[in-house]
Amino acid sequence: MRIASLNTQNMRLLPNRELGRLHGAWDSDDPEDPRLDPIDRRLTAELLAGIDADLVALQEVFDLATLEHFHARYLLPTGTRPYPERVCLPGNDGRGLDLAVLSRRALGAVRSHAALTPGDLGLELPEGVDPEMPVFRRDCLMVEAGALTLFVTHFKSPYPDEAAAWRTRHLEALATRALIERHFDDPAKALWLILGDLNEPDDPERPLPRATAPLEHGFSVDLMARMSRPERWTYYDPHSGRYHCPDVLLASPALAARYPDAVPRILRKGLGTEAARYQGEHLPGIGRHRPHASDHAAVAIDLPGL
Repeated sequence: MRIASLNTQNMRLLPNRELGRLHGAWDSDDPEDPRLDPIDRRLTAELLAGIDADLVALQEVFDLATLEHFHARYLLPTGTRPYPERVCLPGNDGRGLDLAVLSRRALGAVRSHAALTPGDLGLELPEGVDPEMPVFRRDCLMVEAGALTLFVTHFKSPYPDEAAAWRTRHLEALATRALIERHFDDPAKALWLILGDLNEPDDPERPLPRATAPLEHGFSVDLMARMSRPERWTYYDPHSGRYHCPDVLLASPALAARYPDAVPRILRKGLGTEAARYQGEHLPGIGRHRPHASDHAAVAIDLPGL
């Protein structure tokens, strides 16, 4: 099975849906040229078509109507094989940026955890956090695909208040771990994979420890760490000029042991040329900032036999 993950950067149908127009790959609070929107989404589709994954986990998809439109109007015209299984469940993001899955494999259980609270999971709370508020900023979408269980995530970004965002992201990490520990009798021996955008900055000068530490340190195996550190980046922040790796593949110890030679691929050909560290081939039509497929690179991994 080939699995891929991509933050699509604010993909949604615009209010006048009969025109069939998708918002481009740009953040809604930073006005940009809407004439580039259809080019962005064509590039998003071309990037995914080139990966040809059996299952794709997507972040920042507005709703199922958006996903269906993208699949029919952009992805299928590339010539890629269809994805019969298409899932996008409503989450907690105020802007409607939800988690989605495209799959050519039949899916088993698909479960949203958007309604879960810290109190439901018995989490110890920092001062000032409401135990009855949803613990996930968006959701943690559990998807069973054959023998593998996926936990698709998109944690809180480190803005605008970095300390408050750290608390939210840390709780999300604790909650994801608690879900896995509740779901499996022996998580270390089960086959599961956490994937998506954890929004954890890769900055050694930050005073805060890693908010995602509960998911690391022996609980999972970071498959991205099988790449050399200089190659381990999926996102360029034009404001700071820093390169980060918020996009993850965290495997259970059993899954990592089953595939000791499985190394992720980072597909950066859809990024704008402002991410100058990448000197490889770009998709035709890519610009310096836009048009582009997303501000995130796609991540893919092959797990034969699943």
